[in-house]
Amino acid sequence: ALRNELPMTPFWFDALYLNGGSLVDEPQARRFDELTRLVPPENIVPHLATTEPGQAEVFLQGSLRQGHEGVMAKSRTSGYAAGSRGQSWLKIKQARTLDLVILAAEWGNGRRQGWLSNLHLGARDLVNGGFAMLGKTFKGLTDEMLAWQTQEFLKLEIGRDKYTVYLRPELVAEIAFNEIQVSARYVSGLALRFARVKRYRTDKSASDADTFQTVQRMAGIEAA
Repeated sequence: ALRNELPMTPFWFDALYLNGGSLVDEPQARRFDELTRLVPPENIVPHLATTEPGQAEVFLQGSLRQGHEGVMAKSRTSGYAAGSRGQSWLKIKQARTLDLVILAAEWGNGRRQGWLSNLHLGARDLVNGGFAMLGKTFKGLTDEMLAWQTQEFLKLEIGRDKYTVYLRPELVAEIAFNEIQVSARYVSGLALRFARVKRYRTDKSASDADTFQTVQRMAGIEAA
């Protein structure tokens, strides 16, 4: 029988209807309680309800050890929004990092007014030469970092337009990100999702930065 050749076990994570009535607008806590009354424990996705960050971290690490991408954190008071997670459902993954070169920076606005903030991120391209741009970010930058980098960037300026100062590719930053996605916005064809600055690598030169070919391998794309 096909069941013997391809054994499958269903795992349930939510209950949307019960006895002909909709639970979609009910809070997640109630929906999950109803689910536990309907489904055997071994057929419910592993889960944890906690307000303790330490317990949440242990649960996340256990998920990663089992080969999962991460966990889904859900508000216990939220209804079920089909096709949209919003801020009530947050996908939490293990962040990865790359050491990338700062190619340019854009002048900020609002709190970042007067500072160079939005960084253009590049990886060394061993095939075509130069750098392959992988996106922009100002996430993770403290006021101290903004002040420091504005001063340093102006020393490396090679040109500018109304919004952007272009730099000699010398400064390296450690960039955390969640995913690498295909993007038509950049010539490289790839972009980092949820990129944020962890720190500047003043101990590294541009020749020590990660390569675009490494990024392609991380994305599961065969390097040219």
